[in-house]
Amino acid sequence: MKVQTKSIHFSADKKLLKFIQKKVQKLEQFFDRIVGVEVVMKLDNGGKTKNKIVEIYLKVPGNTIVTKETHRTFEAAVDSSIPVLTRQLQRYKQRARVKRA
Repeated sequence: MKVQTKSIHFSADKKLLKFIQKKVQKLEQFFDRIVGVEVVMKLDNGGKTKNKIVEIYLKVPGNTIVTKETHRTFEAAVDSSIPVLTRQLQRYKQRARVKRA
């Protein structure tokens, strides 16, 4: 599975990129036919606090699963995105299984 990361208006350090890679790789245990993953990280400058936005685009055969999370840190945003992606992957897998039957 190929994981692409984009950081908009800042440069992400290696520790953050390694953390994202590790978390996203765990999704393969739920669905082994993931084509690719694109992670987009942005800074949200609105309001008093600077929030971080993480969008994860999970490419599976015939579809793209998307999550968008906002938190104070990129790590927290990625951590909260993984359970959402897991549920969506399991739903996608069930629908694909029903179509084949």
